[in-house]
Amino acid sequence: MLERHRGRPRAFDRDDAVLAAARLFWRHGYSGTSTRALTTALGLSTSSLYAAFGSKAGLFEEAVRTYTERYREIYQRAVAAKDIPSVVKRLFTCSVHEFTQPSDTHPGCLTSSAVMTDSTSTLDISAYFAELEDFNEQALRARIERAIQDGELAAGTSAAVLAKLIQSIWHGLSVQANLGADREDLLAAAHLAHKLISQQTTSPTS
Repeated sequence: MLERHRGRPRAFDRDDAVLAAARLFWRHGYSGTSTRALTTALGLSTSSLYAAFGSKAGLFEEAVRTYTERYREIYQRAVAAKDIPSVVKRLFTCSVHEFTQPSDTHPGCLTSSAVMTDSTSTLDISAYFAELEDFNEQALRARIERAIQDGELAAGTSAAVLAKLIQSIWHGLSVQANLGADREDLLAAAHLAHKLISQQTTSPTS
């Protein structure tokens, strides 16, 4: 990560620094993470931390945006799939893999972390995540509506209700991951959910 020479860092890896900070923020929240804890974890002096991120709040916001953006990307890739079963399979499978990344490369599940109850003066976490959730759900709902129009789903299907169901399962997988559920167990649950939802389509799926 960071190496010191005569009290100064010889190398600075921004991604590693954001990951180290995220681990602390996810565990203790913004208010519960001290600047001293951050400088120790990152191997930076306070002045170097401020030079790199502007402030503790700046580092927090970069960590949050870095990892929430990964959820947006998962949804965007999922809704681009050829049919609804593929959309659901890709969304659940990729999300489980994201939720259960090894700790040396990932801070853990954001949606069930201490971050969700904390904010800075310039970033309201609840509002920010609600906006992201709405964006993801709208993308999912639009994809379901297209499937209804194409005849893949029955005409009487409620896109809003199905999107909510998928979102609820997604959140459940997130919570279980945060509680320490095994990746294989979560993938099995995701597979069952995918199978049950796929039964709503008008054509057989694998």
